[in-house]
Amino acid sequence: MSEPEQPHREHPPEQVRDLGTDRPHPARVYDYLLGGKDNYAPDRKAAEEGMRANPNSLIPPRENRSFLRRAVHYLAAEAGIRQFLDIGTGLPTSPNVHEVAQAVAPDARIVYVDNDPIVLTHARALLTSSPAGRTKYIDADLRDVDAILDSPELRETLDLNQPVALLLIAILHFIGDDDDPAGIVGRLLDALPPGSHLALSHLTGDYDPGAWAGVAAVYRKSGVTMQVRSKPEIERFFHGLELVEPGVQSLPRWRPEPVSVGSADAVTDAQVSVYGGIARKH
Repeated sequence: MSEPEQPHREHPPEQVRDLGTDRPHPARVYDYLLGGKDNYAPDRKAAEEGMRANPNSLIPPRENRSFLRRAVHYLAAEAGIRQFLDIGTGLPTSPNVHEVAQAVAPDARIVYVDNDPIVLTHARALLTSSPAGRTKYIDADLRDVDAILDSPELRETLDLNQPVALLLIAILHFIGDDDDPAGIVGRLLDALPPGSHLALSHLTGDYDPGAWAGVAAVYRKSGVTMQVRSKPEIERFFHGLELVEPGVQSLPRWRPEPVSVGSADAVTDAQVSVYGGIARKH
């Protein structure tokens, strides 16, 4: 049997074992769409087929990264949050959550969660905290809420008696209705105290249903669940929370930075096809 294909970037042998490279993983597909090098042939194939189904597929990852940066800055600078739980971290792409948060508050603490071994390998190597803060990494699936909440890494890093920002950026569309994504979000929020915040982004078919149905079909054929949802369906994830202005919006419309308004890089809502928002728990 031939050796599994190596990713574009070189890794020591002990870091490339048992990476599940025979099928695409959303984190590595996302990495490829962002122009990264930590992906394998199945990831690239799924991404390229997705781009054929929807030529705008490169735009949502870029807009998600920008939204994540703006959201974390808001949470740290305006909401005063000092603890972050980032589930579905993906491969490190600067600026990462801790870089944005600790630029505002050097004592900020961040727990990253992902279920792709290559993500965890890079996270441990690259996501180093400021001396005053802390970062930890959990190997877990979003659907295994108990594994996340009961992990020593989380309990040693975050004080669940103090507000936490729960970040679910571009991950819930990989959770089908059969796995009860609203229930998952609810269980995570139930473990967090008042003053905590939920920040999420989610693909939608509202603007171009045919194109995104094609992308979802490509992912399903590759063994990856993808379920785009409507704005009302996405807003239900914030049920019982107080939405931060301007509510759930197409990503470029959520607190855009002044320098980007009217720029040559402006994109349409249909090209982005991702909603995002932040809400506070009472």
